[in-house]
Amino acid sequence: MMRVCAGLCFVALLSGAAFGQSTEATPRFEVADVHSSPLTAQPFVRGPFYSSGRYELRFATMLDLVRTAYGVDPEKVLGGPSWLEMDRFDVFAKTPAGSTAELRKLMLQALLADRFKLVVHNDSKPMAAYALTAGKRPQLKEADGSGETGCKFTVQNGEEARKQNAPTSPPSGGAPAGPIELPLILYTCHNTTMAAFAEGMLSMPGAGQYFNNRLVVDQTELKGAWDFSLKFTPKIPAGIPTTGENIPIFDAVDKQLGLKLEPSTVPMPVFVVDSVNQKPTDNLPDVTKSFPPLPTEFDVAEIKPAAPSGDGGRGRAQPEIKNGRVYVPGITLKNLIMIAWDLNGDERLAGAPKWLDTDRFDVIAKAPDGVAIGDLTPQRSSVPLNLDALRPMIRALVLDRFKLVVHTEDRPLPAYTLTAAKPKLKKADPTSRTKWQEGVATDSKDTRNANPTLGRLVTCQNVTMAQFAKMLPGIAPGYLRTEVADATGLEGGWDFTFSFSPVGVLQMGGGQSGDGGAGAGGVPEASTPNGALSLFDALTKELGLKLEMQKRPLPVLVIDHVEQKPTDN
Repeated sequence: MMRVCAGLCFVALLSGAAFGQSTEATPRFEVADVHSSPLTAQPFVRGPFYSSGRYELRFATMLDLVRTAYGVDPEKVLGGPSWLEMDRFDVFAKTPAGSTAELRKLMLQALLADRFKLVVHNDSKPMAAYALTAGKRPQLKEADGSGETGCKFTVQNGEEARKQNAPTSPPSGGAPAGPIELPLILYTCHNTTMAAFAEGMLSMPGAGQYFNNRLVVDQTELKGAWDFSLKFTPKIPAGIPTTGENIPIFDAVDKQLGLKLEPSTVPMPVFVVDSVNQKPTDNLPDVTKSFPPLPTEFDVAEIKPAAPSGDGGRGRAQPEIKNGRVYVPGITLKNLIMIAWDLNGDERLAGAPKWLDTDRFDVIAKAPDGVAIGDLTPQRSSVPLNLDALRPMIRALVLDRFKLVVHTEDRPLPAYTLTAAKPKLKKADPTSRTKWQEGVATDSKDTRNANPTLGRLVTCQNVTMAQFAKMLPGIAPGYLRTEVADATGLEGGWDFTFSFSPVGVLQMGGGQSGDGGAGAGGVPEASTPNGALSLFDALTKELGLKLEMQKRPLPVLVIDHVEQKPTDN
């Protein structure tokens, strides 16, 4: 789930009791197209993206829309109907000239009030959290007030040690050949208050695994701003061998900063959804004519063979977009095709020559003006790729430069069907929100305390079996790469919790099953002697459900012709 800092949000919220009633002074989009999102294999929010007056927010639930519009942490959004985290919407809008990111938030607030009749208010509620407190001797340096304010992070790896531990080639089954070197995360804060530090801790790389998505609240009573650095390592599931020093974030905060992180229940400002319509009011007639068709080709593009990285591609730079310039380093043509046609899983691509997965290319392209690629701010000079807008351009590029010829056909592929054996589910309150989340509200229910190899803990609330089947590939993408069909015959919504081991733990433990240990996703299906439990066994033992492999006709992209060398730039 994407997170948005809420520091400024609640200052504004406390100035009024209810929201949803707009005034003439409220900034508004010039025109907006709001509609239900199309079906997708990757149901997660994209955006907001912005360029040249065009604003896009795709596949957003109402929870996504609310937290984007008001800048509130999603964990603090309470109330609302059962579909608040399920139904997804696309918002395409045009803004007045000179709009800022903050103004666009106000425009989205007005849109939600006008089109969905959203009414919300602020409140306070005791919530499970971590309290950041001061030890006897805090090891912080008082800031002088100069320079930038905020925190940054870098990932420090022992390069030579990593190369020594890196396998030359993976063994059969895809399991790593040797121990994983723990990456060391250096988190440096300058001129930062303890309140700001605590508020941002859940967004620190790897911190969510330690905090189980609980927010951190400042109770240090330390005034003013501070300079400090923190080094810690991500939480690795038990059973995976590692090298390097293990520095849990709790120990790092204690020993390096002289502060404490302790579970607590504290009153927190929350954002309550009083009412909202499931169906937005109709768009204006011919609203789509207000938005020119998105370009299907780059203005200019360069493709060239990538220089060898010497480490299997791990050390390559990351893709980025700046000022309409797309830079994708060291990517294979296979990955470009998977992105361009939105394919989920290797089995959805047929007829690919071997070099398609080994030859690497650097792609530099200029996107046409008006393609909404992201909100650029002084704190964020590059933005995530807006793949939905770029897919047609990438498709046209590879078709042209590699003389690619393809067609789509249905082929029988192995896929899973969810069935009911001896269900162990609890009937849900039909008015509660339909959702799944990582972790549970109380540690007493956390099965990972007794068996640390169960690194994944999933709680589902008011979820039908048809919805659960659709959720499963997103819950466990390492296990499942194709759609899951529901054949349980169970009606209504259910509440349940289950825990299982990440794929890496199963592969390290050499999990085997009766059919050789690999399912449709090429991962082990059964448990291992070290206590690891596969997704498949967890569903059966803990929920009384079963994933059965069957073959179903699924769409496949077939390569008829492709050139190994792209045409000249």
